[in-house]
Amino acid sequence: MQQEPYLDQAIRDGHAKFTGEGKTQRIVYIAVNHSERYSDPEEKVRAEYWAELIHRYNYEPGRIGVEITVPDRTPKDAADLVVFHDDARTRPYAVIECKRDDISDAEFAQAVEQACGNGTWAKLRANYVGVVAGGTRRFLDFSDKYGVLEREENIVADLTIQYGKPEKFKYHKGGPFDIKPVKREVLIAAIKKCHQTLWGGGRLSPPAAFGELCKIIFVKISDEKAKRKKGEPYQFQIKSNEPRQKLAERIKVIYDKEKNKDPDVFTETIKIDEGMLSTIVSHLESINLSATELDTKGLAFEQFMDNFFKGDFGQYFTPRPIIDFAVQMLKPTDEDLVLDPACGSGGFLLHALDAVRKEASDYNKPDTPEHFKHWHDFAQKRLFGIEINEEIARVAKMNMILHDDGHTNVISADALDSMQQIRKLNPGFGEGRFDLVLTNPPFGAQVKATERPYLGDYDLGNQTSKSGKSKPRNNQKTEILFLERIWHFLKPGTGQAAVVLPDGILTNSSLQYVRDFLLERFQLLAVVSLPQTAFAHYGAGVKASLVFIRKRTEDETPDDNEAIFMAAPENIGYDASGRDTFRQIKSEESGNKKEDLLGWDFFDVQVLSERDSITGEWTEKPREIVPDSGLLAEWSKFKADPAPFFV
Repeated sequence: MQQEPYLDQAIRDGHAKFTGEGKTQRIVYIAVNHSERYSDPEEKVRAEYWAELIHRYNYEPGRIGVEITVPDRTPKDAADLVVFHDDARTRPYAVIECKRDDISDAEFAQAVEQACGNGTWAKLRANYVGVVAGGTRRFLDFSDKYGVLEREENIVADLTIQYGKPEKFKYHKGGPFDIKPVKREVLIAAIKKCHQTLWGGGRLSPPAAFGELCKIIFVKISDEKAKRKKGEPYQFQIKSNEPRQKLAERIKVIYDKEKNKDPDVFTETIKIDEGMLSTIVSHLESINLSATELDTKGLAFEQFMDNFFKGDFGQYFTPRPIIDFAVQMLKPTDEDLVLDPACGSGGFLLHALDAVRKEASDYNKPDTPEHFKHWHDFAQKRLFGIEINEEIARVAKMNMILHDDGHTNVISADALDSMQQIRKLNPGFGEGRFDLVLTNPPFGAQVKATERPYLGDYDLGNQTSKSGKSKPRNNQKTEILFLERIWHFLKPGTGQAAVVLPDGILTNSSLQYVRDFLLERFQLLAVVSLPQTAFAHYGAGVKASLVFIRKRTEDETPDDNEAIFMAAPENIGYDASGRDTFRQIKSEESGNKKEDLLGWDFFDVQVLSERDSITGEWTEKPREIVPDSGLLAEWSKFKADPAPFFV
């Protein structure tokens, strides 16, 4: 059962109340007779932490000052929250600055200095000072045991409970302070802060930054799952009076231990410096990633990668609406062997896994061994990926681990290499094995015969002269060779694929031989022409189509009368800048529940939201695709009666 928000408890118990609505809404701190505008993001952080001081740390509401004037400051300055020793509020115990959740590391460091300045002997003379920026927090012992300029050795794990002594660790398994699963907005905020810490100013390349985050999250999840008794502390957290070097050593010990168990996922050490590592630990230490809902994790990390994989790295990331549509068209089941031979960051694989996980709920109750086995066996044994870039392959593997596994059969290799070479890395790959291939192969690169001897092994790597003689080509485009490689992988007769292809393959007169190959080896099921802007947000402007094909049997003869489903959607869910382009179909509100129906040309999406009865804020649940809506509905009609069709 999810914990009731502390602010809701405080309002229910009569310690605070709201007045007004919208931008004029104010929160009244009743015990100290003070009110502030609640629409300010920093006020929301302060209000929630103020309530936490009451209900989690057991401080009396009348001893918690709000906007306390700091003496000897010109111009006038005020501390956000001050916990006092006494009812008269004359002897400060802790001075706390509250900042919005999305401040930068530099702004957080500045806030620490602000709190320290307010808490000095010459000002408020506090025992402890702290900064709260959403889930990221730092508290310092500011007693005379430490020098006034000390900022590291006097860090404590947390503010003390009711004037007690600081604990060595804040979070203990099954204790009063345990790590908790979080809502989508909280996780997105935490991941954004990690992104800012790692990438800020371009210190690391996008895949390198994501790779470092993957390593740290790998440690975090490993620590959550480690065997420990009730009451024992987690290791992935700040420890009182521990230098950053010691924290880094603790984290790296866990990482090295787990790395040895799964050497294919990570082959390198954690490379970021101790300060950066400590900051990321502070962003994530309170969150239980393992217990957080899968949809929540999926969306949070997808948004994170959406920010990273642009420009030069856009080729490794396929937009979610395109993936969703392809998966919905082919409908993978737990009995299918599914492959992406150019898997990039793992989007197609993850959404295929998600489809099978939802299928598991059709047959078994959630949270039962049967439900788990249904999708987990698929993830472990029937989901395969190949990625040529080793760094991106690690990203894909880690992405799968974050979604509760499926990385076992993701390998780093050249998918166009000989099948023998690929099978050396994983014998699960082979010709004629796969039921479904979903992929967005790289466009435009040339495979040269002088660099890749395998080129001549492909039919499309050779050309036929006017006299009928075959001779090797000097080079060939990767996307053309991928078509033939997909044909190798698919099962004859039943194997199907969804492939993103540049329109040149479908239209250029010089590539008629490729279309001849395509129609001879495959039945063309559907061609969905994507807008020019489909990949613009990720730095690619190539006009492309999503092509659906079925591998023919060896003795199958193409039929000129085979019907092809064709469509040219204009609204695919986002524009060239990546912004949502949904149209509102329906919006119904009943009490604290709301249902919205949003539409794109691909499909409609149902959005359910719940409103907090006290704050009035809406929380959106994971969005659900409406079956048989949009183009999906037209595809269903076409399959029932295959006649030439164009939308």
